[in-house]
Amino acid sequence: MRIDRLVQRIRETGNPSTLGLDTRIEYVPKAFALDHIENGGTAEAIYAFNAAILEALSDIVPCVKIQAAYYEALGTAGMECLRRTAERAKALGYAVITDAKRGDIGSTAEAYSAAYLRADSPFPTDFLTVNPYFGTDGIAPFIADCAASGKGIFALAKTSNPSGREFQDVISRDGRPMYELVAEKIAEWGETLIGEEGFSSVGAVVGATYPEQGASLRRKMPRTFFLLPGYGAQGASAEHLAPCFDGRGEGAVIAASRSIIRAHQKLGTDDFAGAAREEAIRMRDEIGNVLRRA
Repeated sequence: MRIDRLVQRIRETGNPSTLGLDTRIEYVPKAFALDHIENGGTAEAIYAFNAAILEALSDIVPCVKIQAAYYEALGTAGMECLRRTAERAKALGYAVITDAKRGDIGSTAEAYSAAYLRADSPFPTDFLTVNPYFGTDGIAPFIADCAASGKGIFALAKTSNPSGREFQDVISRDGRPMYELVAEKIAEWGETLIGEEGFSSVGAVVGATYPEQGASLRRKMPRTFFLLPGYGAQGASAEHLAPCFDGRGEGAVIAASRSIIRAHQKLGTDDFAGAAREEAIRMRDEIGNVLRRA
């Protein structure tokens, strides 16, 4: 199962973080971008930028999360860039999460799943983010393909954006907030897909910007692996994240995107790969220190 490999890669690198490639052309140094735009267009410049960062971080970061929306916005060239980026990441040993938040019912859900979660899917990935708000029949096709291929999903439970509470925190008739009901279902859906490392292939997206809720969900979902967005640019700190891990300091991976891929802009340098590596190491050390204290 890919979830076992993710856990193992985190142990090997000592780093429960994922590199978010939410790449836009304005993040790419102008001189570097122009060289590649002349030879292959914007998508080619973004691929070259991604590939250089992936090379620079491959020994210290276990996982990469590719935000599909930024690539879809570039049309067919962008989708080819997404495929090539994922392919390159896998060749370098990263676990790959495609952040596309797919969701639907029936044959449409099956088609979304076929694009990413089958052994012969056209887009190489290990995990796909999904929207669980269609209920069980909307999730079933994704789970079936995970069972067959060994891949996994991360279903939205408690998101990091401020207005997510408009629906997710609504109190249900039994007195619990909606996100808890969704989290309970996510844990239930994953019960038959527990890997050798003790975690399910059905994971949960839990926003790092809500540490109390994250701690509560960790207690309720001991076998669910968490994907934690919100670190860095969205304001969550390592201290916020510690309660989302289990007693061994495992069970979650922290997503950081802009704080890493735009680190060169903050430092005022064109050495984007070196700046990204420096920030990834700083993040790794900060998280490690916090988890050891916790």
